[in-house]
Amino acid sequence: MDIKPVNLKEKFDSFSKPWNPKIVGELNGQHVKIAKFKDEFIAHQHEQEDELFLVIEGQIKIELDHNTLEINAGEFVIIPRGVQHKPIGVGEAKVLMFEPKSTLNTGNSENEFTVRKLDEI
Repeated sequence: MDIKPVNLKEKFDSFSKPWNPKIVGELNGQHVKIAKFKDEFIAHQHEQEDELFLVIEGQIKIELDHNTLEINAGEFVIIPRGVQHKPIGVGEAKVLMFEPKSTLNTGNSENEFTVRKLDEI
């Protein structure tokens, strides 16, 4: 068993493409993912999965049906399953996510942002 710390700076430095999540760990049936958020993503929802977004660097906004959340570095938000949401990177933000392995990044939508096979870095 190879147990070692994960250096998030090194992991974020290893890729540049926004909205392309990477797996950096697994925990109790969950993927620990990182991604760079830049500009607007698509509005979507996940029927079966809750999502946790932890902002490591920068700021993101998440548009909901009736309001917009602002999440700053050092803050996180949990989006419950079934809630329509649209992530937005303010400039470029670095985000860590906890999601069940079954979570598709675009939820109930398939489009140019959909990533079916995630790289493990």
